[in-house]
Amino acid sequence: MFTIGQQVQQEFGTQVMKIIDFEPDLIENVITQWEDEEGTIVTGKFMESQLLPAEE
Repeated sequence: MFTIGQQVQQEFGTQVMKIIDFEPDLIENVITQWEDEEGTIVTGKFMESQLLPAEE
């Protein structure tokens, strides 16, 4: 179970993202946010099974 504010990444990805919210009624219920190379804030939605706690 993840929590808001937790740092996560995809199983085969390197991008570290912060969980900003949950949408319990949707399959892709974890809403994440991160900053890309240009400094743009990007928001994404993932299933919990696609994410792992980010390695420090």
